[in-house]
Amino acid sequence: MAIVSGSCSRVSSSRNGPSVSAAPSPSVGQSQPMIAVWEWQDDQGFWRPYSGQVCSHIERSLSPRGHRGAGPSSTSVCLGQSDPSLSPYLIDIPSLKQFRQDTGTTRSVRRSLFPQSSGLGSGVYWEWANDEGGWTPYETRTSILLEHSYQARQGTADLGPHGYNYIVDLTSFAQVNKSTGFRRQVRRLGNSPFPLASPGPPAVPLGPACSCQQCLSHSSTGPMPSRSRHSFSSGSLNRPGLQGPGRAAATHPTSVYSPYPRRPHSVGGISWGSPWLPPPSASQISASHLSGSASANGLSVPSIPVQLSGSTSVSSALAASAQKPEEVIQRYMEAVSAVPDEDCIICMDQLANPSGYEAGPSEESSPSIGPSSVGKFVRCGHTLHMLCMLAMYNNGTKDGSLQCPSCKTIYGEKTGTQPKGKMEIYSIAQSLPGHPDCGTIQIIYSIPPGVQGPEHPNPGQLFTCRGFPRFCFLPDSDKGRKVLELLKVAWMRRLIFTVGTSSTTGEPDTVVWNGIHHKTEMMSNLSGHGYPDPNYLDNVLSELASQGVTEDCLKPAGGSS
Repeated sequence: MAIVSGSCSRVSSSRNGPSVSAAPSPSVGQSQPMIAVWEWQDDQGFWRPYSGQVCSHIERSLSPRGHRGAGPSSTSVCLGQSDPSLSPYLIDIPSLKQFRQDTGTTRSVRRSLFPQSSGLGSGVYWEWANDEGGWTPYETRTSILLEHSYQARQGTADLGPHGYNYIVDLTSFAQVNKSTGFRRQVRRLGNSPFPLASPGPPAVPLGPACSCQQCLSHSSTGPMPSRSRHSFSSGSLNRPGLQGPGRAAATHPTSVYSPYPRRPHSVGGISWGSPWLPPPSASQISASHLSGSASANGLSVPSIPVQLSGSTSVSSALAASAQKPEEVIQRYMEAVSAVPDEDCIICMDQLANPSGYEAGPSEESSPSIGPSSVGKFVRCGHTLHMLCMLAMYNNGTKDGSLQCPSCKTIYGEKTGTQPKGKMEIYSIAQSLPGHPDCGTIQIIYSIPPGVQGPEHPNPGQLFTCRGFPRFCFLPDSDKGRKVLELLKVAWMRRLIFTVGTSSTTGEPDTVVWNGIHHKTEMMSNLSGHGYPDPNYLDNVLSELASQGVTEDCLKPAGGSS
């Protein structure tokens, strides 16, 4: 299962302030077995548990056995390797921070120990129905209290000792506000058991904390709850008893914890000029040439438009769509005649009711997509009002691609808002630490300052470019060259950088990284973005995939999309 935001205005209003105290973790010296629970901190300071499956993955990643007996040397854990719906998330171990790659936001994480005899030992936890139509897990200690009360066959559980002004009715599965009488549903879930803790603390790498744009960002927008109500069909709301993992997976693979993706910036009509190409320096000309038409593993990429002496230059371009918006919707969605008894994940109204969206004053109405039109995506099958999806598309990049709001599946070719510039590629004979059997690929990104377009935060205003050109490094191995080919695709789709606010300096309207991590140190790792890092290539492949850039993008033209 994936994570959700712990935002809970009703619950947090009863507390005197955010609670960040450590969970009640008995000492390791006690004889009873303990389980390890990894938690993340929400905006109010509450600690929410990851699923047992994800916790087990984190523990395995930190154990010496998980690294073939050599001891853990990675500084990050990719959660998507455990739960595909968590592909945007990484945990930076030295700083104990979770960061989301597509939004660049971070949250604190921690590891707590609990007795195996607690409710968590069997993988049972409790959740409450939030105001967005999804479910939010209780704090770990509160979930244990509810489970103990439930097992003791108590009729109610008072959450006052935990700082909540609520009583939970364990018969009707309802949370009741003691002051207002407001009721909301709760449910009891079964999942993979949490892992047993080792006798000592986990072997956490002591490398430097991540200091990039993404990892230094502390925006309040982080893991957002899924607005999809596929996770609780009409029957599950009326039967809030224990649900096993098999049942949950059958209803919706990304049900309870699925992060809700950020809506893209509105661009409207945009013109894209020729790429800006600064002259190469003498040091660049002296570097040896690296072919960009094919990699060592035989993967090909689109032809390189500009060849410079001593380098390969890749120009970005805007993949503008000549299709009408309704044609894009109809290409990737098909109308359904039997409307399911569910809510639209965009407008949150029942699918049986008309869409709440209407064509704006500058938009043409679509005769083929009416307010009552209901469609489902052709691959993932998620269902919603087609007019709602049309409104979301018109508020986005209008690049001919769609992204399912529920599972984030990308249809078509996603493009970003990266300003025009140049990507140069060089070959260096020197090996990177951790990759002694191959040379090094050097990437140089150059973007000049300019004027923001309609797709940027402040159209018409100037944007700055600090720290350019930026030098990045990959091992010249099969996998490293595969990553290079995908980075070329991401560059041409304008996904490497964006215009925003720098988290390191606070400067607005400047070019910043866009969630695809790069190694900017060649022979050291002082910033946490150097070598060695044995998991980096796998992690960056996951980051690229979350942007829709996969090996399928490297297949020869003419294949099915």
